[in-house]
Amino acid sequence: MARRPKRPEHDNHERWMVSYADFITLLFAFFVVMYGISSVNEGKYKIYGSAINKAFGTKANEANGGIMHLTEDEIFFKSLVDRRDARLAEKQRKQNERMQILAKTLNEAMAKFVKNGQMNVSQTGRGVELEINASALFNQGEADIQPEAKKTLADAAKVLVENEYAIEVEGHTDNLPISTAKFPSNWELSSARASSVVRLFIEQGVVAKRLKAVGSADNLPVLPNDSPEGRARNRRVTITVLTPQAEAEPAVAPSTEQTIIPE
Repeated sequence: MARRPKRPEHDNHERWMVSYADFITLLFAFFVVMYGISSVNEGKYKIYGSAINKAFGTKANEANGGIMHLTEDEIFFKSLVDRRDARLAEKQRKQNERMQILAKTLNEAMAKFVKNGQMNVSQTGRGVELEINASALFNQGEADIQPEAKKTLADAAKVLVENEYAIEVEGHTDNLPISTAKFPSNWELSSARASSVVRLFIEQGVVAKRLKAVGSADNLPVLPNDSPEGRARNRRVTITVLTPQAEAEPAVAPSTEQTIIPE
């Protein structure tokens, strides 16, 4: 029987595509892994954060001579927490600096009241507070700002226009009752006085949504109302430029901790 002739073999010029496809697949897998490593999973972050807190809160292992060993993952996430804390601390420092500059500028703008002992500028946990004696702004039993006081408040408004902090204006009275056709009680009087200051600020260009008028009547005295001096001290208007944190928190009684800004 005759042999079948051999088919001639041809070189396969497409074999390189197999190797190329394998290379592209490996390259794709490499970048997927790199992306997975660079993306912090929030759930895992909380788990690791809890583990780190637990580790630092427990007693050191006596067998290790009091030395605590952290895994690479714990060290990584601890570094993230440290960097976050450092950023928050730097942000707080810059905010405190801005508040100090604002307090100094307001102190200078309202120098007339300060020199007469009718106003104090202080920096509290809530922000910068201007405490103005009511006699410097209003006639007794009235809520219309005196003409000579409008200019000083307008100078303060020019300073407040330059920033975006929220402003709280609060009126206070002594405990002597008032009953007039216009003001049936100290609640109406204190609220009207705070509103008068707010209206003046708006007229001077302060954005209305930054402002809040509050009437507290005689409920937050700074001195006992058992003497003329104490009652005079309690009749006041406080203007507080709030920090972002204080603005977000519910209103509470004013803090006793404060720094008086020197004249």
